[in-house]
Amino acid sequence: MGTIYLVRHGQASFGAADYDQLSPLGHQQSVRLGEHWREHGLRFDAVLTGSLRRHRQTWEGLAQGLGWAAEPLVWPGLNEYDSEAVIEAIHAQPPAHPTSPEGYRQHFRLLRDGLRQWMAGVVSPRGMPTYPEFLHGVTSALEHARTQHRGNVLVVSSGGPISTAVGHVLGTTPETTIEMNLRMRNTSVSELAHNPKRCTLVSFNTLPHLSSPAHADWVTHA
Repeated sequence: MGTIYLVRHGQASFGAADYDQLSPLGHQQSVRLGEHWREHGLRFDAVLTGSLRRHRQTWEGLAQGLGWAAEPLVWPGLNEYDSEAVIEAIHAQPPAHPTSPEGYRQHFRLLRDGLRQWMAGVVSPRGMPTYPEFLHGVTSALEHARTQHRGNVLVVSSGGPISTAVGHVLGTTPETTIEMNLRMRNTSVSELAHNPKRCTLVSFNTLPHLSSPAHADWVTHA
């Protein structure tokens, strides 16, 4: 028996020209999680990450905090879906980037609708895999972790793949998977106990490293 630790990347640059870049706070969040694990004596047998820059930067922060250097196995199946392509697939003229509370609400209404239709096979967002292909990319990473390692495995990814992994393990509806995705916090930790036959959910979307009042304003979602 071992544990797969699924970590969502640190705060990225939502609203910037290049989202795929950690903010200064995102780097601090990542380092703090690594420090928390080092303080509690946690060690890993292997590390898997998606191939996005924010995944690599999050791992670098974690490694700094852990005081442990390791070359991760890059697994493209852990990459996030393209939210802009999802919205464009159902909206002929996507709205401008949100800058107000109502704009954000509209953005996430469209994203929920687009994700539901993509998962149901109704739409095919530009440049994206089908949902079964996306799901396979995620579940193949879990299969690798549980069949190739007996101890702790760290997986650094994004909200979409992590919620998909948890939804797959629990057998949730697409709607529930989407809601888990949209409520996931930066550098949150979800744990799956694993053995060669199966994975079992232990925890979801936790922030043990940011639980003190001193880190209350470090909690972010984007």
